[in-house]
Amino acid sequence: MKVVVVESPAKAKTINKYLGPGYEVIASFGHIRDLPAKDGSVDPEQDFSMLWEIEAKASKRVSDIASAVKGSERLILATDPDREGEAISWHILEALKARRVLKDVPIERVTFNAITKDAVKEAMANPRQIDQALVDAYLARRALDYLVGFRLSPVLWRKLPGARSAGRVQSVALRLVCDREREIETFVKREYWSLVATLATPANALFEARLVGADGRKITRLDIGKGEEAEAFKRDLDAARFTVANVEAKPARRNPSPPFTTSTLQQEASRKLGMAPARTMQVAQRLYEGADIGGETVGLITYMRTDGVDMAPEAIASARKTIAKEYGDRYVPTTPRKYVTKQKNAQEAHEAVRPTDMGRLPAQVAKFLEPEQAKLYELIWIRTVASQMESAELERTTVDITAKAGGKTLELRATGQVVKFDGFLKLYQEGKDDEGDDEDSRRLPPMKTGDDLRKEKIEANQHFTEPPPRYSEASLVKRMEELGIGRPSTYASTLAVLKDREYVRIDKKRLHAEDKGMLVTAFLESFFDRYVEYDFTAGLEGDLDRISNSEIDWKEVLRRFWKDFSAALDGTKELRVSEVLDSLNEIMGPHIFPQKADGGDPRLCPTCHSGQLSLKLGKFGAFIGCSNYPECKYTRQLSAGSGDGEASSADGGAGGTKTLGKDPATGLDVTLRDGRFGTYVQLGEGEKPKRQTIPKGTPRDAIDLDFAVSLLSLPREVARHPTSGEPILAGIGRFGPYVQHGKVYANIGKDDDVLTIGGNRAIDLIVAKESGAGRFGRSAATAGRVIGDHPDGGPVTVHDGKYGPYVKHGSVNATLPKTMAADAVTLEQALELIAARAAAAPPKKGAKKAAGKAPAKAAAKSKAAGAKAAKAPAKAKAPAKAKSAADGKAGAPAKRKAAG
Repeated sequence: MKVVVVESPAKAKTINKYLGPGYEVIASFGHIRDLPAKDGSVDPEQDFSMLWEIEAKASKRVSDIASAVKGSERLILATDPDREGEAISWHILEALKARRVLKDVPIERVTFNAITKDAVKEAMANPRQIDQALVDAYLARRALDYLVGFRLSPVLWRKLPGARSAGRVQSVALRLVCDREREIETFVKREYWSLVATLATPANALFEARLVGADGRKITRLDIGKGEEAEAFKRDLDAARFTVANVEAKPARRNPSPPFTTSTLQQEASRKLGMAPARTMQVAQRLYEGADIGGETVGLITYMRTDGVDMAPEAIASARKTIAKEYGDRYVPTTPRKYVTKQKNAQEAHEAVRPTDMGRLPAQVAKFLEPEQAKLYELIWIRTVASQMESAELERTTVDITAKAGGKTLELRATGQVVKFDGFLKLYQEGKDDEGDDEDSRRLPPMKTGDDLRKEKIEANQHFTEPPPRYSEASLVKRMEELGIGRPSTYASTLAVLKDREYVRIDKKRLHAEDKGMLVTAFLESFFDRYVEYDFTAGLEGDLDRISNSEIDWKEVLRRFWKDFSAALDGTKELRVSEVLDSLNEIMGPHIFPQKADGGDPRLCPTCHSGQLSLKLGKFGAFIGCSNYPECKYTRQLSAGSGDGEASSADGGAGGTKTLGKDPATGLDVTLRDGRFGTYVQLGEGEKPKRQTIPKGTPRDAIDLDFAVSLLSLPREVARHPTSGEPILAGIGRFGPYVQHGKVYANIGKDDDVLTIGGNRAIDLIVAKESGAGRFGRSAATAGRVIGDHPDGGPVTVHDGKYGPYVKHGSVNATLPKTMAADAVTLEQALELIAARAAAAPPKKGAKKAAGKAPAKAAAKSKAAGAKAAKAPAKAKAPAKAKSAADGKAGAPAKRKAAG
């Protein structure tokens, strides 16, 4: 028997069908070993020796693999064809060597870019050995990420309370978001005017032309900066006579985009399907591993972690054949298209992401797939086929117009575009992050030189320049790729870490830097500037590529890095809090103290009117305080918030708060304020005015008088208990929104609104809590949502638990990775998680022995044990281990908590 090891059960199931009898295919469920989450797992003093341990949940899987390998004919390692896949194979081999089960068993390494019968059999016919250079590149990356995560994060915890973590790639990606936030905050808008004439041809066809010159002087977009100047041009144009001076039509061609890489797939899926990068990779992984299409399990796409844009010759030929069949020979170019990547430091180790069979049309496979899978497959198929289609043929027309007004000569221009042959545009057009009005895409009516034009109207329009847009997930991935930061396997996980650490938030598909993210970036720029520089990080990625090409020793890269990095760490040991605050105040100034509209001092304390506001560090993080403390106790959160003055805290003064209006019932002022622990609304003044916390996630600009009054009316009665007849109240407490009946409290889920929750829903939550449906009101954890049946019988359900969503079968509960949404988890994903959890569960000690004991004896033993425990001194609780982590492979089980 030949033993084949792959990563996932789905992949194992598909490959097992292809290989048939004589092979046993086993899943490792990803990595089996990792660096322990403790200091010393990478030791620079011992030439960067690395301490690996088999994870608890992987121990049984390693035992299963070891048992299968004993006496086997051959061990074939068939993990993914990239550095991470090579590393998984290496870890498996090292673990088996440690157990001494290999002996004379031959070992082979095979890779395939697609899980199809032909690809798998060809790979089996051409085995190789483990590529140590790829393993070394993996080891270097893990060591670098570990050293940064475990050495830099503690510095943050000591010097910047409230900070979560730092990471080699994570912190640089965060800097991109924060730099853009600063650009927006310091942006000064500039006024400009445009003049547009609506004109009619001799045939009465209307079109628009823009003013581009006056008396031989070229006028660009920002040249007309005042309304008076614009009005003068408008008067001249109103009195002018318009003539076509020149008509120029030029042919043009537009070529298709290359097929998808990991990065471009994530970008387009975000733009067109609204899928986050992490979700895109999860869905793509399942398309790669295979789906049951008409009774045959087959991989639908090639490997989805790649920066290559080329395709195999047979794939190109298949695409051209499909184009001819579906769209006609006119859409097939004379020669096949070849693409070369322009990405910095691209490895191009694999083909582009493409369908394994171009003839498998999206409409044909959609009925076999889940909705998200079908949409992503269609996107990949369309992009791939379009990449081999004929270019679009266009005609771009430019019309120059002369306007004579007295002794002045004004020049206008109209542009347009006509598609003569749609080519690849018939199938696909790439999305944009920032859509805008494209004048070139307009079609102009026929006209010729010398035609007189009739004026319909002249418009002078005021505009203001706008700051650069915040990054979307797609545009951030694109920028990281352009700079050479990270690699295809790390983009999704890096973005997920930034969101999990609450360094950024997503609002209307844009990444907003949170205050804690801005603070971490400012701290790193002040004291570890080199390690958040874009070029430095890209240079390290280049070194990793050189290691994988056997051009440089991996430990030499680590030695060079550690020499300077350790010196930078040592430089912060004597760093005083005052030095940290001085640096942060300088860098963060424009963010936390924006200029006031009235020109006043943005740092003047609004309570004592003499102290200066500055950044302070407290036990729970950073806040703004007055220099006259303790006489003046004014404090607030970092962001000024409303923009119309400083918002005061609960123990600060009332100066500078935002007044929302008068309470209709009492006539008192309703104000919006920022306290150290969050934003809240307040009714009136006095020693103990009524206050209410703003629910988490509520945009500040959505808080108006009606909303504030509704919050201040809490708690409110929403129903009467069906048994006791007592009221059930809804309110907001220390732990968030809740419903209450007597002394029973049940938390309100994120899908419910405390202001609108109905009586039936409130009764359900209370009754579930009173019936013991779970602590903290987790009634959803009891009911669950059935997503299918387990092969062994019984339903598989998904629940919302105290520590996050999880799936359940029988007594086995498996937590969902943070990148997997509870409402999108599929039965196949759930089965994999449940199987992994069941495999990792340790057997209950003494279970068989205890089963045979008499009840009386067991009870006596239990009583004795209890007495012994009561006498024994309490053991000191071990300190919590520091959690750290690095950039990981997207889609792998979440196992490291630090920065990547």
